[in-house]
Amino acid sequence: MKRWLVVFAAGLAALMASWAGAQTSAPTAHVVKGPDERFKADILLVVAHPDDEGGVTPYLARAIYDEHKRVAVVYTTRGGSGGNDYTREHGPALADIREQEARQACAKLGITNVWFLDGKDTASQNVLNSLANWGHGANLEALLRIVRLTRPEVIISWLPGIFIGENHGDHQASGVLATEAFDLANDPTAFPAQVAGASKRLEIYLENLTPWQPKKLYFFTDADDQKQFAGTGPAYSVKQISPAQKKPYWRLAMDAATPHLTQFPEEIHQMTAMSDEQITKFMDDPQHSWWTEPMTLILGKAAIATGITEPVFPNSKAAPDQPRGITDTAGGPYTLLDAGSLRLGGPWLYYIEFRRVHNLQSPLGPRDGPEIGVKAGSVLQIPFVLGHDPAGSKEVSVDVTAPADWKVVSGAGRLRLPAEGSTTLQVEVQAPEGSSNTKPVQILVTAQQDGKSVGTLRLIVMVKKSALPQ
Repeated sequence: MKRWLVVFAAGLAALMASWAGAQTSAPTAHVVKGPDERFKADILLVVAHPDDEGGVTPYLARAIYDEHKRVAVVYTTRGGSGGNDYTREHGPALADIREQEARQACAKLGITNVWFLDGKDTASQNVLNSLANWGHGANLEALLRIVRLTRPEVIISWLPGIFIGENHGDHQASGVLATEAFDLANDPTAFPAQVAGASKRLEIYLENLTPWQPKKLYFFTDADDQKQFAGTGPAYSVKQISPAQKKPYWRLAMDAATPHLTQFPEEIHQMTAMSDEQITKFMDDPQHSWWTEPMTLILGKAAIATGITEPVFPNSKAAPDQPRGITDTAGGPYTLLDAGSLRLGGPWLYYIEFRRVHNLQSPLGPRDGPEIGVKAGSVLQIPFVLGHDPAGSKEVSVDVTAPADWKVVSGAGRLRLPAEGSTTLQVEVQAPEGSSNTKPVQILVTAQQDGKSVGTLRLIVMVKKSALPQ
């Protein structure tokens, strides 16, 4: 009994001493809340449609499983105008299904932070159509919010440019928004309510996010000719075996694609019915492989000094090339065309200015000049801008040179111009019906004024059995 009392008394004395000390010691520092680390990302992937993540999942599998990187994904549309080859749902119902397919596909790689913007799935090859139909400003604001929330080290997106291939305008537009967000996320004057500190009251307008500068911006592309991008960024083997998963990266990526039944039911059922040996043999055939070997991530720009082909995260064993500093300094204001000048207009002119303003290092367009693929029998629109003296001659002669089986529909001939410094014009030519080219053809547009040549534009065109509307 006495022993119990001694122990109790000693404990009580210690407790009283601690209370007394607490009364005389310095007050505890107030803990200031930081950003939500649950959403911090090493890589933020920005793509247009559910299933677009598949274009780069072999690299994402490498980054997640073997480099232990955190990945988040933003889809700029929900894919509601796409086809459904699996069941009967279309439109908004299909968009609901495709959102779930995308979340399930990401979850197979362990990606749980997935967002969808409010862009409308827009089936054309013209990035300007997509940006207009999406609500460019509202979706840029939404993407900027996610960049500031996730604070990624690297952003990966579709290459903004025009190439023979699927050349989807939505793909290009997601790359445009990703580039703009890369440049604006650290600017406190860009959508300032996002980075303004909230008041003590319940505040529904000011978001208290953090300005953030991602370090690098990379692109991938839907161009038919992937070899043209060799040397524009780091290249990664899709056939290499993952040390952590004991499978090739293409197999991990293919397994992640299996939820996308509305888009690829036949291919998915075919692949899942094969043995490992059969599927490996099938994918070793370049005609069947879903990915190019190796896969190149195109360096768009960087806020730090980096080498073009240096690894995305340079702590790997791959040796970088000669480092170079790539800044994010924007270009100057738009320059009007000089009198007597001729340039392709529409999305081609937009990309010239976009690349200059955002100081992009990635390819502006194909090596051999402007190009596009069109469906057999469709009408190709070739916009161009003519610079001229508003006080000079108002008449111009436009000529179109095309292969014999093409038809000039409109825009050629003598035109009377308004009194302005530059005028946007357009010619239309129709591709031959029921045929496709194994090699591209070229269309020439020539302008003359006062008997003198203003210039000649050349557009390389591939006629295909199937292609998105221009």
